[in-house]
Amino acid sequence: FGYKLEKVLDYSQFDDAALLRLIEKADANALNELYGRYSRLVYSVALHMVAEQATAEEITLDVFTKTWEKAETYRPDRGSVRVWLTGMTRNRAIDVIRHDKVRSNTQLKVWAAYAAEPKTIERKPEADVDLHIRKERVQSAINQLADDQRDLLALAYFQGYTQSQIAELRNLPLGTVKTRIRAGIQRLRQLLEEDHFN
Repeated sequence: FGYKLEKVLDYSQFDDAALLRLIEKADANALNELYGRYSRLVYSVALHMVAEQATAEEITLDVFTKTWEKAETYRPDRGSVRVWLTGMTRNRAIDVIRHDKVRSNTQLKVWAAYAAEPKTIERKPEADVDLHIRKERVQSAINQLADDQRDLLALAYFQGYTQSQIAELRNLPLGTVKTRIRAGIQRLRQLLEEDHFN
């Protein structure tokens, strides 16, 4: 009847090294699978080092962007993919600490942290009120962002796209995407800090 059946790959069946070989060939589904396996680990390592949620999120995006662009640099004889990713994460975090002078005691309130409900079964009424107030403050800050910044941040933090995927999706240079996301995060930080002290 003229129909062509295409074989759908089950990426969960591939080991980490095999996924990297597919990523070398620009297989976005392989990157998505690897991201699903290790994004929490990468974020946790970054957060432990920089103690700042927004910066840890940015480092996570940077690590997977580098994975997409430099998958061919992985060498199985030097360690597992897990070790490779955590090594990149530590190196990137050190760079951020050196260049951006991230303060380890900073308590940054980022909008992604308040987008999801807390993972608690029971909450006291005052906790609900506090959560509602914080969400309103975050939403107010989001509404003050430029449209392009708000759009890219939503893709990165709520939909889980990597920076390179966002660049492709929005037909923008990768550098532009990184700059807008970074500027959006910095603007949110400023707005939330101003709101906190008002």
